[in-house]
Amino acid sequence: MSIAVIGAGPHGLSALKALLQNGIDAEGFERAADVGGNWNYGAPTSRVYRSTHLISSKPFTQFPDFPMPDSYPDYPSHVQVKEYLTSYARHFGLVDRIRFDAEVVSVAPVGDGATWRVTVRNPANGDLSSSEHDGVVIANGHNWSAKIPQYPGQDSFGGQIIHSADYKDADVLRGRRVLVVGAGNTGCDVAVESAQNATRTWHSTRRGYYYNPKYLMGRPSDQTADLLLALRIPLALRRQMFKASLRFAVGDFTKFGLKKPDHRFFETHPIVNQQLVYYVGQGDITPVDDIATFDRDGVVFTDGGRADVDLVVFCTGYLVTFPFLVDAALHLDWHNDHPRLALHLFTTKHRNLFVSGLIQPDSGQWTLAHWQGILIARYLEARAQRPAVAERLYADATRQAGRRYSAGTTYKDSSRHYYEVAHQDYLQSLQDAINALEVPA
Repeated sequence: MSIAVIGAGPHGLSALKALLQNGIDAEGFERAADVGGNWNYGAPTSRVYRSTHLISSKPFTQFPDFPMPDSYPDYPSHVQVKEYLTSYARHFGLVDRIRFDAEVVSVAPVGDGATWRVTVRNPANGDLSSSEHDGVVIANGHNWSAKIPQYPGQDSFGGQIIHSADYKDADVLRGRRVLVVGAGNTGCDVAVESAQNATRTWHSTRRGYYYNPKYLMGRPSDQTADLLLALRIPLALRRQMFKASLRFAVGDFTKFGLKKPDHRFFETHPIVNQQLVYYVGQGDITPVDDIATFDRDGVVFTDGGRADVDLVVFCTGYLVTFPFLVDAALHLDWHNDHPRLALHLFTTKHRNLFVSGLIQPDSGQWTLAHWQGILIARYLEARAQRPAVAERLYADATRQAGRRYSAGTTYKDSSRHYYEVAHQDYLQSLQDAINALEVPA
């Protein structure tokens, strides 16, 4: 059995490791010249910027079988994360099993789909080569294909428009009048950097959010949240506790000119940024509404206000896309603008095609990546040795395709939250699936 793993970011590395450790021949394919994926700053696969740090703390982000160094801070920088992923790949002997400078341009089933042909191109010289595999793990990430909105008059704007995908450092902001669009973690980070470097900064959002501090009750806030989970404190009470802590530490967001959140705690992906409110409070960031229209000199907002700007930074997220997968909508059971998966992992059309990493947890991600990889490996192992057990697991999983692992929370209905998972709920489901493969045939 031979499995192709596309991508050498955290999910690709963990899948490759799990396959090899379970005695399954596997080969990785990576477009860049090194491991790291999105964390390989400066590579064509990367969207991190110079000031990027983790927003989930070290123990909640690291792989469970490879701790980050004790010398790392609570929230490591992208440089430290890249070093960590490189050490992980070397420690588990993955580097020699990855083809670097290998851009995957085509993945297509052969015949009835029992095998897959993977075609790669060398970016340096354009040479193509192909190989056949008994299965494919797609781990190309979902934070690389920019989602760029279109507004009336946008083409007439005389300034510069960029997407955060192309934002690398604050040099582009210095001495300019900047509008940052988007209230996700990247949008808040860029708005704060703009406040420190631009002549003036506006921050456009469609809704209000809770801006969570990185530290709460003397520890990283995700560790505080997990402690409350471990104590089995009900969701409603946890919401009230977090809301009260923010109100005590910051006060009413609306008094700063920020929008009132239109949702309850845990119903959106957490925004971890305690500096945004600080810079809004001292007048370095001006909160504004959504854009209504552009003109040559700036933008008009939905409330009728306007701003004359010369740079707009769209921090508006990314599209999920698999440009190399032939007939992707068919093979991935496309639903609106995203694939319909089982356990955020299994495809419903093929038993040998998997997508690892299409999740956005409320805490760190790589523990989930670790167990996703193990589930893929154990499932393939069962397919070869105990096919009835594997088929039962696959049937049970695909009957629940599209399930949201939300631990009782209703997430906002937006493309940003298609892949949102409550980490404890999703982790339990992965472990249940792995246990189901251990039962007698």
